[in-house]
Amino acid sequence: MSNKTVKLEELLRPGVEALGYELWGLDYQSHGRHTMLRVYIDSENGIGVDDCAKASHQISGVMDVEDPIAGEYNLEVSSPGMDRPLFTLAQFEKYIGSDVSVRLRTSFDGRRKFLGRLMGIEDGDVVVMVEEHEYLLPFDQIDKANVVPRF
Repeated sequence: MSNKTVKLEELLRPGVEALGYELWGLDYQSHGRHTMLRVYIDSENGIGVDDCAKASHQISGVMDVEDPIAGEYNLEVSSPGMDRPLFTLAQFEKYIGSDVSVRLRTSFDGRRKFLGRLMGIEDGDVVVMVEEHEYLLPFDQIDKANVVPRF
């Protein structure tokens, strides 16, 4: 997680939690003049459009006062959904036994993308079973990870 992402999370978490939501994670992407901040919120009762609007209003207020992003940016507030992104080891632990898609920043064992069953956490590594092979993926090398919903 980048320093910018950590600082944004620390800035936004209190306001989101004050509304009764969990700050599931955030996705901050800056590509030249195009900057996007996607904030994922969750709750035991699920998240609806009204929840996203309420949290968006709260987050916008904090962002306007603190001004942590230089220039223009797009703010999106969303539920993590069924294909929820995984940001922390604790979140990975909640989904042991689920199918996951993991993309690494750099190649590991000759590949960057892994699709398989999340088997657990071992010494800070994420254990994923792909077909008949178990991979210990370094958590700090994970660029993006999502639960793959089963229907």
